[in-house]
Amino acid sequence: MNSTNFTLFLLAALVIAAVPGPGIFYVAARTLSGGKSAGIASTFGTALGGLVHVIAGGLGVSALILASAELFTALKFAGAIYLVWLGIKTFREARDLVPQQAVAVGTQQAFREGVLVEALNPKTAAFFLAFIPQFLDPAGSYPALQFMALGLISVALNTLVDIIVVMMAATARSGLTRRPNLFQRLRQGSGLFIAGLGVSLALARRPAS
Repeated sequence: MNSTNFTLFLLAALVIAAVPGPGIFYVAARTLSGGKSAGIASTFGTALGGLVHVIAGGLGVSALILASAELFTALKFAGAIYLVWLGIKTFREARDLVPQQAVAVGTQQAFREGVLVEALNPKTAAFFLAFIPQFLDPAGSYPALQFMALGLISVALNTLVDIIVVMMAATARSGLTRRPNLFQRLRQGSGLFIAGLGVSLALARRPAS
């Protein structure tokens, strides 16, 4: 890949990573609900889920999923149902536990949830397939490896931005713990927001070929 293409890719990927999207809102909600450790674990979980799409895209699996209405719908609804369930679970935990007794979500659990949330999102696959090929060198060797390398960089930039968001959300959360009622409402709101992401995913349409 020539240096011009790579520079343009880095600039575009950095801008896209910094623009608030579902991924940023998800890790922020997980942080506000479960604390900084849960937020960091969720961030690395979504990063691994993103890498699943990068590898699948390089191998051509993502293209097959997007080309099939049935496969796209199945993956979409699996991800949507999981997000709605996770949101309801977060909401109920906030309702049933007072803040002083609440135990932060285990990092392993938060990590697994992050992986599933991202890996089951076909919109992520569609993004990588639409974005990365614009910067591949058609005259170069191993286009699949080029795709995976650029995808890895994109995921790394997204993860860096997500970590910054987690730190900001964790700071806000520490201040809110001094106001238990408001803190509980915020945790409930985080659950509703996560469920809302699931509804949004369920309404997503398959990209035109």
